[in-house]
Amino acid sequence: MFEVRWHGRAGQGVITVSRLLGLAAMIEGKHIQAFPEFGPERLGAPMGGFTRISEKPIEVHSKIYQPDLVVVLDETLLPIINVSEGLKSDGSLIVNSIKSPKEITNRLGLKGPSSYCVDATGISLKILESSRGFNTVMLGALTESTKIISMKSAQEAVRSRFSGQLLEKNLKLLETGSKEVIAE
Repeated sequence: MFEVRWHGRAGQGVITVSRLLGLAAMIEGKHIQAFPEFGPERLGAPMGGFTRISEKPIEVHSKIYQPDLVVVLDETLLPIINVSEGLKSDGSLIVNSIKSPKEITNRLGLKGPSSYCVDATGISLKILESSRGFNTVMLGALTESTKIISMKSAQEAVRSRFSGQLLEKNLKLLETGSKEVIAE
């Protein structure tokens, strides 16, 4: 089983992107769970999400305590949330940041996990002229860095969610995220 924990803020698309990842895995015939974690949230409040992907039926029904991957949609959460809590030593961390993966790893005091960064906000601003699409960029970065799903499945999942010009732009966000993700 491959487990992903998402960190972002309410309104940044954590729920959407966790479900898109789940849908892409389901398209490939895998079993999935995708669900958010939040309390009485308000726009901009920290929140989390979870995605499980497995070749076998999933019988665990709890939040993810030891993720294989942590995806941080908002770098401003790093000083206030321990995003790497429970991250497996052979796991990975992907952060929406203009910083280098090494800078993020050092900042968090990580020694084992692989780190990746992508300027998802900048890419979204360039393609959409809005920051609203950085979650799709992060899905592209995840697709490239983990290979847990194929780009074809990710594209199909995006096609099920968007249409018209917004679909074309989201496909470009996805592709650009996969091409511009930087590894440590």
